[in-house]
Amino acid sequence: MNSNPVNFSPAEQLPFSAELRKRVFDYFKTHGISTTANTSMIVKTFVLLLLYFIPYFFLVLGFIEQAWIVIALYAVMGVGMAGIGMGVMHDANHGSYSKNQTVNKIIGHLIEFVGGSAVTWRLQHNVLHHTYTNVSGKDEDIDPPSFMRFSPNEEWKPVHRFQHWYAWFFYSLMTISWAIDKDFKQMFRYKKHGILKTQKVSFARYMTELTVAKVLYWGYSFVLPLIFVPVAWYWIVISFVMMHLIAGFILGIVFQPAHVVPENEFPMPDEKGILHGDRAVHQLLTTSNFAPKSGWLTWFAGGLNYQVEHHLFPYICHVHYPKISKIVQDTAKEFGVPYHVQPTFWAALRSHAQMLKKLGQPA
Repeated sequence: MNSNPVNFSPAEQLPFSAELRKRVFDYFKTHGISTTANTSMIVKTFVLLLLYFIPYFFLVLGFIEQAWIVIALYAVMGVGMAGIGMGVMHDANHGSYSKNQTVNKIIGHLIEFVGGSAVTWRLQHNVLHHTYTNVSGKDEDIDPPSFMRFSPNEEWKPVHRFQHWYAWFFYSLMTISWAIDKDFKQMFRYKKHGILKTQKVSFARYMTELTVAKVLYWGYSFVLPLIFVPVAWYWIVISFVMMHLIAGFILGIVFQPAHVVPENEFPMPDEKGILHGDRAVHQLLTTSNFAPKSGWLTWFAGGLNYQVEHHLFPYICHVHYPKISKIVQDTAKEFGVPYHVQPTFWAALRSHAQMLKKLGQPA
């Protein structure tokens, strides 16, 4: 991560942003609806939580003796874990689930129940990714381990030639990395670069909370099944790892095709640390939608297939994205601003694979 300050030029902000905001909020005012969660969102919350916790309680009740059933239940939990991450806690940690910030905070902490940390997630996602989308050295979402390359502005290595083959496996390690060490590494890194100070986060306090949260997570999710599920210990280990592989893979293939695709740009600041251009336009240039007609994907992925709308209006609950997308698309067309969208999920995955292959070639 680059610790040098980066800012947008205030002089280059365009009327597009103000007009788009006006039109979108006029929509909510005209229809008399809130920008936060509605009934369908609340129902979804319970469904996704049950998808994760019902299999867990079946496991720890201790009457399942067949290894294949244990594996199947953990597989369902992996899907539920991804659903909670995309469709529930994501909105809450953006402050868009409820007008009551206490409610947002409580629901946002669901991430601790699946192995992550609300604090480091908000710092990486809200502060860095949403502010500096696709900017190398600032956006940690395009700053993977050195054997992968997500930006043309990063150094090329020979191993990158094969990343379009092996990247998919490493996506599956995402959540198990959270559960083990990623959050701790991020806290030290954010302290070093002054991000904790700018966000008024106490390092000592949150390191303590993070440690307690990890102990509780590993205790309930791994140790208790080892004690109560009457199968050989190695089946619990295998099933637990598989659960995380499923969740990580789902999250990876949903998030990456929104930004690391050929049609998106990867802007860099000038020598003075200035990102030239309009903030809202920057989001449109660096973000892509996919599968806008897929109702099931929109439901399960928490509207993250509408990444353009999410990046423009992260404080609006995702259940409203399909409705406001027409407003965004029409306004972008009127102002001559790009609006990237792939018609299907498979087209988005194919586009992402093409970008991985392209970035795997020497410049």
